Amino acid sequence: MTQRLDGLIIKAQSGFFTVRTGAGDYVCQLPGRLKKERLESDLAAAGDRVTISVLTAGTGMIEAIAPRQRVLSRARPTGRSVRDSLSDREQVLVANPDQVVFVFSIRQPAPSLRKLDRFLVVAERNDLPVVICVTKTDLAAPAEAAGLFQPYEAIGYTVLYTSARTGAGLAALREALAGKISVLAGSSGVGKTSLLNALQPGLGLQVRAVSQATEKGLHTTRYVELIPFAGGYVADTPGIRSLALYDIEADELDAYFREIAPLVAHCQFSDCTHEHEPGCAVRQAVAEGRVSAARYDSYLRLREEQETLDQAAYGLL
Repeated sequence: MTQRLDGLIIKAQSGFFTVRTGAGDYVCQLPGRLKKERLESDLAAAGDRVTISVLTAGTGMIEAIAPRQRVLSRARPTGRSVRDSLSDREQVLVANPDQVVFVFSIRQPAPSLRKLDRFLVVAERNDLPVVICVTKTDLAAPAEAAGLFQPYEAIGYTVLYTSARTGAGLAALREALAGKISVLAGSSGVGKTSLLNALQPGLGLQVRAVSQATEKGLHTTRYVELIPFAGGYVADTPGIRSLALYDIEADELDAYFREIAPLVAHCQFSDCTHEHEPGCAVRQAVAEGRVSAARYDSYLRLREEQETLDQAAYGLL
């Protein structure tokens, strides 16, 4: 009788899936019958819960994939022209993450809050809880970091201020990661490796090795791997750095700015773009200081970008 086991995909690479079960790890593939499903998205990805049948020692076949609760995804890049890259296929970076941790340093390099705003739109679109982790806080006065990131705390995001050198904030970060599947995202140089090594010796080096393996070019196999930590897993996703917003149209972008979304119903026009219309509740809130001018500017720039992509998709460019 064929043995069946439930498990978690901890690595997906070139059609092979490493599944962690209570009986150990198995390298598995998908049968043809499953490949006919979910054609608009990846069939299986790191983070998926699956049932496998054991073939030989250490190998198996994926028989069933549990419904996903949420995903971190992007529009699948094609590597061709801008118009051709407007893919309607979804590339799942991680399935079923419990949270995404956006890592930004206060110095060396300076934080790009516009990039953070883009990341937050992705998280809101995918219904993902967010932790904003500010690193290298020993390089700046506490008031500087608080001044930059307080607007995000004010709209309900969790912000942790950390330093791998002094140990500040590490206990809070460890607690936030414990027992969860956490996806880390941030630019090179922000100190993720040092931070993770401070939490658990060697952890950051493991994450960095996987990250570097996925960044060697379009023709190199790319993969995400979940690495055990404190009863959960952490994963780095280099792909999020060049994220194309998947399944988001320009006129729905305001729904993913959590301080703007409640104001939309109060605009004079139901199709208000919040750019120039009279009676716009969003513009009024910005003028009164109830919505951050910088966040509003991020919204305008992202909307312009999405409008350009929409026009290209319909052959208007």
